[in-house]
Amino acid sequence: MNETSSGRRARGASAGRAEKTNPHTQIASKLKALYQAVESEPVPQHFIDLLQRLDEAEKRR
Repeated sequence: MNETSSGRRARGASAGRAEKTNPHTQIASKLKALYQAVESEPVPQHFIDLLQRLDEAEKRR
């Protein structure tokens, strides 16, 4: 390993730490986790019922 590659590794490691402490990165990470949790939830039955009623109303037109 030469000096250049080890220098890149050191900068890369500090850049990784900076990203973890960056407030924007933390917010983005937490929002992504929240959206993924919501995305995995089932659609509530009352929304499904509403969509079916809307479909039926459109077919009658």
